[in-house]
Parts: sequence; structure tokens; C-alpha cells
Amino acid sequence: MSGKPKQTSTQVTLNDELVRDYLMDNDSFLQRNPDMLDFLHIPHASGSAVSLVEKQATVLREKNVEMRHRLKALSENARENDLLFEKTRTLVLSLLEAESLQALSHAFNKSMSNDFEVEYASMVLFGDYGEDTGDCRLDSAENSQTQIGALLKSGKPVCGTLRKEELSYLFPRSGDVGSAAVMPLDGEASLGLIAVGSSDANRYNNTVGTLFLSQIADVIVRLLPRFRAA
Repeated sequence: MSGKPKQTSTQVTLNDELVRDYLMDNDSFLQRNPDMLDFLHIPHASGSAVSLVEKQATVLREKNVEMRHRLKALSENARENDLLFEKTRTLVLSLLEAESLQALSHAFNKSMSNDFEVEYASMVLFGDYGEDTGDCRLDSAENSQTQIGALLKSGKPVCGTLRKEELSYLFPRSGDVGSAAVMPLDGEASLGLIAVGSSDANRYNNTVGTLFLSQIADVIVRLLPRFRAA
């Protein structure tokens, strides 16, 4: 038999005394770990009243937490904007490469569905573009004014819950659309419009930004003349 003593593992349980001894032996611990101050609550003996130092510490701690939340929100928004920019850039390049109206409308609808994860998308054009229009729908400006004139009169994007008749015009082959964003082409809707929709009634509202949709509309407006019927 070996004469060596058996090694036994001992588990040390932290208590106030051990923590106190450690901090006394490592007096620079809080300097090396300043974030730990946010978790320390040090009351000041001042009877039932809250001391000024304690109140200031509480206010600073709350402001610190609030600032962290704001920075986190800003970081998340920045990432979302970067992703949105890249998706828009990819779509614009696809639109520029389109050699026909069919290819143009296909690129638009494909990107809306796959990249932007839009449930419903629609492109309606006014004028003569021949018969090979793909997913794009042709209509007259007069009929469009009759059906959705209220959406087009401002010449600006419209977001929100629309009337059933308006949704039926924008998305005739779709199911129940709860909300939509409508973007007139060229600002006066004399060329047509593009629209996106969702079954969620709160998806598109007045607080939703439409910058990316405006940029896409600007590109489409500049490409349409090449596809007009001779």
C-alpha cells in the first residue's frame, strides 16, 4: 500500500468574512472592476431620511442603466439600418440589370418576398407597355383615381389601415391584408405606384419609415421609359 495520503477536494463556501478579507487584501478590486459599483447598495445612517449621497448614487445608477438601454437600442437600430441599406442596394442593382418590364417586376416582387420578407407586393403602371408585363399590372390613371384617388392625391407615401376597396385594388389576388404602404411613382402618380402589404394591421403605420420604398420608386421611375411600347 502507498504511504501517500489521499487527496480530498474541499469546497469553500463564500461568506461575508471571506469576501471582506479578500477586499482588504485586494484594495484595488473596485478600481479594476468599476462596473461592480452598479450592483452595490450602500445605505448611509441618517435616520429615516435618505442621505444626499445615497440619493445621488441612486440617480446616477438609474441614469447609467437608462444610458445602457439607449446605447443598446441605438446599436440595434444601426444594425437594422445597415441590413436595410444592403437589401435596398441589392434590389436596385437587380432593377438596373432588368432588360424588360417582366424582369423588372419580377426583381421587385422577388426581393420584396425573399429579402424584405413582405407578405404582399404590387406594382401598378399607367400607360402602354405592351403585353409582356410579368407580375406588373397595367391600368389607366382614370380608373386608378376612381378606385384609390384618396391615396394618390397627396403624391406622398401613405401607410396604415386602408379601406377594403383600396386593398382589393392594390392586392387583388391576396388574402386579408391588414395594413399597407403605398408609394406613388414620380410624386404625382402619373406613372403608377408600388405598394406593400401585411396581414398585421399594425405592421404599416404613420411611424414606419418609407425611405427605402421611396428610393426604390425613384429607380423604377427612371427605368420605365425604356420599357414603354413604341
